[in-house]
Amino acid sequence: MEQLNYEVLKKSGYTGYVLENAPEKVLQFGEGNFLRAFADYWFDMANERVGWNGKCVLVQPIAQGLTDLINRQQGLYTLYLRGMENGESVDRKRVISSVSRCLNPYEAEGYAEMMKVAVSDDLEIVVSNTTEAGIVYDPACQPTDTPPSSFPAKLTQVLRARWEAGKSGLVILSCELIDNNGKELLACVKKYIDQWGLPEGFKKYVEEDCTFCSTLVDRIVPGRIRDVAEAARLEEENGYADPLTDVGEVFGVWNIEGPAWLEEKLPFKAAGLNCPVVPDVTPYKKRKVRILNGAHTGFVLGAYLAGFDIVRDCMHDEVISGFMNKMLQEEIIPILPLPKEDLVGFAAAVEDRFKNPFVNHELMSISLNSTSKWRARNMPSFLESVEKTGKLPACLTMSFAAYIAFFSNDIQELTEQGLICRRPKGNTYTVSDDRFVLEFYAAHKDASAEELVHDVMTDERMWGQDLTKVPGFEEATVKDLKLIREQGARAAFAQAIGA
Repeated sequence: MEQLNYEVLKKSGYTGYVLENAPEKVLQFGEGNFLRAFADYWFDMANERVGWNGKCVLVQPIAQGLTDLINRQQGLYTLYLRGMENGESVDRKRVISSVSRCLNPYEAEGYAEMMKVAVSDDLEIVVSNTTEAGIVYDPACQPTDTPPSSFPAKLTQVLRARWEAGKSGLVILSCELIDNNGKELLACVKKYIDQWGLPEGFKKYVEEDCTFCSTLVDRIVPGRIRDVAEAARLEEENGYADPLTDVGEVFGVWNIEGPAWLEEKLPFKAAGLNCPVVPDVTPYKKRKVRILNGAHTGFVLGAYLAGFDIVRDCMHDEVISGFMNKMLQEEIIPILPLPKEDLVGFAAAVEDRFKNPFVNHELMSISLNSTSKWRARNMPSFLESVEKTGKLPACLTMSFAAYIAFFSNDIQELTEQGLICRRPKGNTYTVSDDRFVLEFYAAHKDASAEELVHDVMTDERMWGQDLTKVPGFEEATVKDLKLIREQGARAAFAQAIGA
């Protein structure tokens, strides 16, 4: 079967939107599954909906990558967005045509092409996702490197060439999964300006003419169709081979921190896309961490002890889903700093995402490092709820007891792989966390509920504070832990929601 390109696509009978030629307005560092299912999708939608008429030039951020394959397909690839939307199963196919080509800057021709794009009159935006380790200042990088190893050093070279050519500043949208990604990227660029002794005029250009935006990205991207038979069936239906096929969940949001004028400059608002420009992404990150991530950590450990294995099945159980929803609606949403309508809508989307029929999200994979996760995702909601209401939030309190139960249920042994416990239904499972946490629970293998809860709560290395100082928390957790051990986690969750 022929491999996807524009000619093959035409012969296949595809009737969806395609844009073959357009100015190259975006320079994108990163050519992997995530950006192709996220940023390049949004630009493709803007092309269709409002005639933005722009293409993305992708840059391979490391020496090995997808450049040859992307160019062989003339930038085209098939994207499937799958999941639940408003309670309905969704499986959408779209051929993405917003990518023009890919460059490998570790080859002389690719580096030269990157620098040509840098000074183009058409270029407006830089997008990056070079992994969490990508935004790093490496003093070994030099202005004469072709290319330097670090992404911020490459970007400094791009911006310098643009400044020297007298071209307008760029909007830089950083998608790396670190806090204040845009600010951190700007800080690295300024370090190179100082290290390389570049002119003050260039520094002013970077600070005043260019707009470095921190962004918050949210879309799960499995990246490929894992079922071989399904992949073969889709290839037959499409009428072409596409090794670049990408898969993402249907939900997606791109919160972009920037000045108000940026909303009109970027094509997303006009296209009605879920890519809002906001003055500060911090509340939206808190929304994601407290609701999406907090929901996961809040219910999965108890749900696993109750006999469930994947997230989707939990959402079809009235007790487990009821527990999660009460925790979100009554204990977490009321303390968050965004409009209630926004938060309720986000929570509803979270439940749809958890019901995704195309993703088998295992509870045990979510359980990794649950101590630091509960501290970061759930403890702030718990403490703020106590402060605001003057009482213990029932579900968050129960979730802490479930955390302790998961780490201490019929402990078998401590191995190099983790702490081996036995589930109520009989199988063993491996708890993975910081070594000191696992050693703590192994040492408390024979402790009473009262002793275990007290020692967990007073371990400031785990929580950064003594949780026994929260009035009534210790006693309530002991009661909930005993309930989980004696009647099972599902019965305990039912009691927490009054079911």
